[in-house]
Amino acid sequence: MDDLTWARALHVLAVVHWIGGVAMVTAVILPAVRRLGEPADRMALFEAVEGRFSRHAKVSVALAGLSGFYMTERLDAWDRFADPGFWWMHAMVLVWTLFAVVLFIAEPLVLHRWFHRRAQERPEATFTIVQRAHWVLLILSAITVGASVLGAHGVLF
Repeated sequence: MDDLTWARALHVLAVVHWIGGVAMVTAVILPAVRRLGEPADRMALFEAVEGRFSRHAKVSVALAGLSGFYMTERLDAWDRFADPGFWWMHAMVLVWTLFAVVLFIAEPLVLHRWFHRRAQERPEATFTIVQRAHWVLLILSAITVGASVLGAHGVLF
């Protein structure tokens, strides 16, 4: 096997772990947390689970970004970003950038404090916002993953 095969395998594994975790949080954990009786219990459980997954997601997002960059550089595929037929590559970069900004910048600097403050004042509305944001990110991610697989196999050119 060559280096591109290893990079592609690492890239796919990182994306599966990352987006699969987002799916689990969005479709299973958040609805379960919202059914708990007390808002304080909801916040504690959500933060315990999300905080643990956040560490995993940071590793996966970093690996997906590094392996994607490596493959683009190794294949000298930068010109694909100028070709509308490769729109799915733009989608991958967009989704990656959204998650990277949220995980590495927005969450530690803004979102964590915002969530605590807002969840104490308006817990139902806060969890609604959080769950809707997760659904938007998950749907965008799923579309991007599907389009990227199709595009990588020449279907969307």
